[in-house]
Amino acid sequence: MSSGFVTTKDGVQIYYKDWGPKTAQPIVFHHGWPLTADDWDNQMMFFYAQGFRVIAHDRRGHGRSTQTDTGNEMDTYAADVAALTDHLDLKNAIHVGHSTGGGEVIHYVARAKPGRVAKAVLIGAVPPIMVKSDKNPGGLPIEVFDGFRAATAANRAQFFYDVPAGPFYGFNRPGAKVDQGVIWNWWRQGMTGSVKAHYDCIKAFSETDFTDDLKKVDVPVLVMHGDDDQIVPIADSALLSAKLVKKGELKVYKGLPHGMCTTHPEIINPDLLAFFKA
Repeated sequence: MSSGFVTTKDGVQIYYKDWGPKTAQPIVFHHGWPLTADDWDNQMMFFYAQGFRVIAHDRRGHGRSTQTDTGNEMDTYAADVAALTDHLDLKNAIHVGHSTGGGEVIHYVARAKPGRVAKAVLIGAVPPIMVKSDKNPGGLPIEVFDGFRAATAANRAQFFYDVPAGPFYGFNRPGAKVDQGVIWNWWRQGMTGSVKAHYDCIKAFSETDFTDDLKKVDVPVLVMHGDDDQIVPIADSALLSAKLVKKGELKVYKGLPHGMCTTHPEIINPDLLAFFKA
């Protein structure tokens, strides 16, 4: 097992973990906002044990990567991923993205060098576009994301507790079994990053239009989404994305929340494995 940094063209250091045989097929995991590579602990351990090479990085401004005040938008995020895949010389890789990371995946895969990508997975992911507009009447009003920005800037320590304690994992639902450790781990990951990067990233995940990216991707894409996702509503995300990709497969999980990779790995991991091996 190893970890390290890759330096981008603009001098930013991107932290990554790289575990498993270098000859095995690589799986690259892309985390959500405002988290880190650590959010993939369940999946990294599971697929490492299955013999894959597993890689996860901290997005710029997040976690252990450089807390830059620039480049906190999707074009640069995708360029950072390209720098990482070039550095590790990854071929035939599977890219798995959750939430914001799903946007990063599709933005990168649509631009990737030939031979770099075999498959992609979008889990509770933000594409095609989250914000409401004339073109996207089913989206969330801009005021929702303005509220995210205001709460992040004013007191992110409290906001970063309220999100996982409430809607992210569905812990606000009647009868939910609340896992305090999961809540604090979310808080821990968020607080290691830069408030400026987190603030800027809200625009990146909510206002980037991934429609053309989805149409360009010609590798198989698995779209996974919980139908009780309170962060990224399924009707304006997964149900649309699965139709826009050329080779899409949609799996909807009844009653599962946005953070279902953490709350229900016993369901998600086997389905991922089946897709990887198909």
